[in-house]
Amino acid sequence: MIRIACCHGVLAFFFCVPLLADPLAADELGEHGFAKSGDVKIHYVTAGEGPLLVMIHGFPDYWYTWREQMPTLAKHFKVVAIDQRGYNRSDQPEGVGNYAMPKLVGDVQAVIGHFERDRAIIVGHDWGGAVAWSFAMTYPEMTDRLVILNLPHLHGLQRELANNPEQQEASAYARRFQRPDAASKLNAQGLTFWVKDENAKTKYVEAFRRSSFEGMLNYYKANYPREPYQSPMDDPPMVKCPVLMIHGLKDTALLPGALNDTWQWLEEDLTLVTLPQAGHFVQQDAAPTVTRTISNWLTVRESAE
Repeated sequence: MIRIACCHGVLAFFFCVPLLADPLAADELGEHGFAKSGDVKIHYVTAGEGPLLVMIHGFPDYWYTWREQMPTLAKHFKVVAIDQRGYNRSDQPEGVGNYAMPKLVGDVQAVIGHFERDRAIIVGHDWGGAVAWSFAMTYPEMTDRLVILNLPHLHGLQRELANNPEQQEASAYARRFQRPDAASKLNAQGLTFWVKDENAKTKYVEAFRRSSFEGMLNYYKANYPREPYQSPMDDPPMVKCPVLMIHGLKDTALLPGALNDTWQWLEEDLTLVTLPQAGHFVQQDAAPTVTRTISNWLTVRESAE
């Protein structure tokens, strides 16, 4: 079944640490801690009780991107917002191979294990969405439900890169990020270009100064398709859980054509919500709508089950 709505308007070892002295007011949004994924520490902030819900940010971002959604979701779920490896307080291993998709998927698996759960709801934006899709395909038994923000299914994006000149042009930034010297052109202040809230911007600058620019760009070097782009040759593993996709249509990097045919790669129902006035960072551009949409979709399904 497909529901489409358009709104206009790796074994892991675990340990915990005490609450960090963090300028982000952890007592308001949650408690800080770390999970161990192999030899990499993954920082998280957690709030609430209930079914586990893991939130994964993209580029350039960190756990704080979910600040508008966390309080509402924590009323029904144990929310865990992570810093992906390379970012903020998580470890920043060197080498492109340490950012290959199996490593990123393994980090999510480690976080779920850290909380002694067998499965979780996975929420991801941008690169976090790519990790979320990949996690659901790799560990369907651990994926309860999937929420994806502004990241088409990876096969859809690859298809568009091979066949759509507009998507090829829109992805020029990714080709620049794949160059060996790309990290030398980044700085913490510049990476906050998209943050509209001035109070949040200060926090973002601090977080990016703690981050690894090489690590950030290794996501592109390890995982993003390279020229010459080719259409996918093989069918991907099917996603076996219900999926909610929210896509801001003013996204200039990930064009909506890649959303087409997503249902071909899913075994369960798809709910697609498009927001014409929101851009790539839809969770902040349209925070009330995104929060309400995710909460309603999850809690209705929770009560139905």
